[in-house]
Parts: sequence; C-alpha cells; structure tokens
Amino acid sequence: MGILDTSLKFLPFSYFVSAIAAPAPGHAVAYRCSQKSISLPRLHEASIDDLNSLQGAGVVSSFDLVEAYIQRTQEVNYLLHAVSEINPDALQIAAARDAERAAGFVRGPLHGIPILVKDNIATRDKTNTTAGSYALVGARPKYEATVVRKLRDAGAVILGKATMGEWAQFRSSIASSSHGWSAYGGQTIGAYYPQQDPHGSSSGSAVAVSIGLAAGAVATETSGSIVNPAEKSNLVGIKPTVGLTSRHMVIPISIRQDSVGPVAQTVKDAAYMLSAMSGRDVHDNWTSAQPFDKVPDYVKACNYSAFKGVRLGVARNGIDYFLSNATEPIMEAFEHALRLIGQAGAYVHDGADFEAFDVPAFSRNSSIILDTDFISGLSDYLSKLDSNPNGLYDLQDLIHFTKRQNHEEFPGRDIYVWERGLTRNLTNDSEESRAAYQANLNMAEDQGIIGSLEKHDLDALVMPTFASFYLPAIAGLPVVTVPMGFLPAKTAFFMNPKRTMINTAPGIPFGLAFVGRRWSEETLISFAYAFEQRTMVRRTRKPYIKPSFDIGDQILGVVVAKRD
Repeated sequence: MGILDTSLKFLPFSYFVSAIAAPAPGHAVAYRCSQKSISLPRLHEASIDDLNSLQGAGVVSSFDLVEAYIQRTQEVNYLLHAVSEINPDALQIAAARDAERAAGFVRGPLHGIPILVKDNIATRDKTNTTAGSYALVGARPKYEATVVRKLRDAGAVILGKATMGEWAQFRSSIASSSHGWSAYGGQTIGAYYPQQDPHGSSSGSAVAVSIGLAAGAVATETSGSIVNPAEKSNLVGIKPTVGLTSRHMVIPISIRQDSVGPVAQTVKDAAYMLSAMSGRDVHDNWTSAQPFDKVPDYVKACNYSAFKGVRLGVARNGIDYFLSNATEPIMEAFEHALRLIGQAGAYVHDGADFEAFDVPAFSRNSSIILDTDFISGLSDYLSKLDSNPNGLYDLQDLIHFTKRQNHEEFPGRDIYVWERGLTRNLTNDSEESRAAYQANLNMAEDQGIIGSLEKHDLDALVMPTFASFYLPAIAGLPVVTVPMGFLPAKTAFFMNPKRTMINTAPGIPFGLAFVGRRWSEETLISFAYAFEQRTMVRRTRKPYIKPSFDIGDQILGVVVAKRD
C-alpha cells in the first residue's frame, strides 16, 4: 500500500540509461535514454495512447505492463479485493503480442494492453467464471464470451477477472447485502475513502481501473452497474444500447436489459474498448438490430467542439425523486456543469420533463421482469457448461447449494430475490411478465426519454449520474458517465443499509451522464469527451490508497537484472 504523493505526476525509468542529475526534493527523477529525457506516466493515470506510444517506441513491452499490473495487484488487493483472479497465462499472451509487434504486426490500439474482465463474463482460459459464487468454481464454459473473443482478436491481454457483486447484486434483500461483495472475491472497497461503498455489481472492474491495476475493464449493467461504480471510482463508464455488444456467454440477469460495456480512465480509452467489443453476433439475436454493417470508430467521436450548436435537455422530474441532503453538492456541481456546457455552444433546454415517471410502479414492474428473466437465463447459461462440478442446472439447485455452503454467508446474506422469483411461478414469456415489460417500456420510451427527446428536438439528455440509469435500463438505451466532482469536506457520513461501508463522505466522486436514443453512442461519447477535456475532473483528486510499485520500477528491475 502507498499513499499518493500528488506532487509527483510521473515516475522516472531506466532503460540502459544514466541519471542526468540528482532531483530536487518532491520532483521526478529525469533519465537520459538515447539522448532524450523521458518520464513515464503513473499507471493509475496512463492512457491507452500513453501505453501504445511507449510500446511503439520500444520503451515498454506488453510483458512489462502485465508484470507491473500483477505486482500492483499483489500489493493492494488484500485491502480492496478488486481482482478475484489473475490469468496465469497473461504473461505468455503478452509475450506473444510483443513478438507480433516486433514482427511488424500490430492488431490495433488495444495491442498488448492489459484488460480485466468482470467475473460473470465467460473465458476459456485458466481463470474461473463464477459470478462471485462458489457454486461455479471449477465449472468450465463450452464457449468463450463473444466480447472476450473480440478483445483478444483486437490484441488485448486478458489480465484476469474483476471481483463483482455476487450474481450481479441479484440475490439478497437490500438490508442483507452490500455492493461489491461476493463469496468468492470478497468485499470490494472503493479507493477514494476508507471503507468506501464501491456501488453496483461491477465494483471490482471500476476500483481496479481507478488505481491502475489494469488499463481498462469490461463491466456489465442491468440497471446502473456500469455507470454507478464508474462514477464512484472517478471513471468513465459506457453502458451501450442493448444489442450493441453481445451478451453471449455472459451470466445473465435479464435478456431484455443486460448490456456489456467498458470502464476506463478517459472517454477515449472507453471508446477504444467499445469499438473492439461491439458488433453483430449470431449467438445474440439482439445484436441483429444494429443499424450499421460496420461498427463505428467511436474514438473519432472524441471531439472537443461537440457541444457547438447541439440541443441538450434536462428532465427535472427524472431527477427530483432521488434528491436528498446528500445530493445537494452534486446538484450544485450539476448546475455549474450545465452553465459550462451552455458556454461551450450548446442550447440547454431546462424543461424537458418526462410525461410520466412513477418510480414505485416502475420498480414493481422491474422486479417481475428481472425475476422471470433470471430464472430462464440462468438455466440457459448452466446448460452451456462443459464441466459443472456442483451439478447445478436451475435456480432451485443454486438455492440448495447457497444454503449449505459456508462461504456464501447464508442466512446472514439472504436469498430473498431468488425466493421471490420462484414464488411468482411465472416465466418471462407469461402474460404478467410481458405486461410488466410493456408498461415499463412505455414509461421509459414514449412517456419518458424518447418522448422528451422527440418533443423538444433534443440530441440527448444530461443528468447527474445517480439519476440517469433507471429508464434507460428498461428501454435498452445508452448512457455515458464522466467524472463531474467530489463530495466536499463538510459532507456528512452515511453508511450503506447493511452498515458495513461508507456511502457518502468527503472526497467520494460523482459523475455527469449523457443519455440518448438507441445506437447514439457516437453522439454521447462526443459530449462526454467535450465535457471531460474542459474540466479534467479526474486529475483533480487522487485515490487515498494506491500501489507504490509502478512501471518505472518494473523497467529498472529488468535492466538491473540484465546488467548483473
């Protein structure tokens, strides 16, 4: 563990080099390499472009990066539990990417870049895919998730699995659960305040990237589990349109809501990952609705001038329901953000309210939709296992296992959600489930986001992230969150419902979200980038905890070994 010295933005490195001069206190050491003085970015700030430049120049190899990320994980993971497993083949894969680069074959911007994958996304390597449960330890999927295959094809190194909220937070009642806990991975803790609630089930993905345990991570969202952990870890998160990225061999909650997307340090990094992950897949029929034959290059959407001449809307009644004393500083920052966006050339229509936004009705319908989807989706996934050591084939089998396995902490962590689903005795094709879905779809689309966008001729809605994901969840609409600020020093402390972690406290990050029509990721990314580049919020506060080991130490160690 190391406390961040904010006066040091870069680490020095040595690569057959000699020191130019002794550094002044509080400054980075400069080194000469091929008659140039070069500094390395710290890994918790290094962008994918940074890492590509260093690899292209022969300064850093993919092998070096993987070794450094593993070392950093070993240093702090016992405290934060962000990573559940390291891929034992990661170094071998990195060496293969280095050999390709040396031969002049570079697959693309993710070539040699280490990426973590959430533990509900199936890989055909030596890591487990568990959804955080001991129920699936040792189970081997017949197929690899399409998004993982696409990332490998793009040159990424799958570094390992990120810890997640067990079964994507779809097991226990609120009072008996905590975000980011799983029997297999432990309790993920946020890095911006001691014992910080990391929020959402993709908590390990977000926390790991926030402190530089990987260059980026793949996450999943049913309702908030990409954008919420991303905002609480001071990151960018993209929840794509349902159908932009394949869900094939992703342990599901809902076929009608699940989406796979990236969390990353910057908008551009997230765009690189999204471009690699997206595309049609015969194994996921929802991807056949994509309106393009070739996936857009989302990095090209990163435009500083994107606000000029656009129309953005604010739906206050979609925000007001969630307001409390704890959100007051977030709303102050939100009002400031709206002014900045207007000054950058956008017309901000502060009257784009939804025709209907009945949160209790929405929640009742959502519980029916998710309960019925999960029962059928779980059985379908379990049927696609090559090995199934615990003999699980449906939800009833899973309940039986969870009740008798000590690591699952039953009954302290109950199985209320599963029991509720079985009690309904419904399928996701039942009249009740279809009616609940249609009612929510009407509220989310015609009476909600789409209705507001069309009525007021808007390009997107802008919202504080904490209120942004509810209607997009049911309608399968895209959301992009970007850092907006941090809770001020006067912030009161509030615990999570289980009273095991800190929900609000000084310095905890929060985000700004852009919400749009289906397949509008390019537009939303352009707005997020324009806001990010004008504010650079992420760089204004660092995690309270981070690894002390960095890439400069890795390269120095390699060179010293060679000299010996």
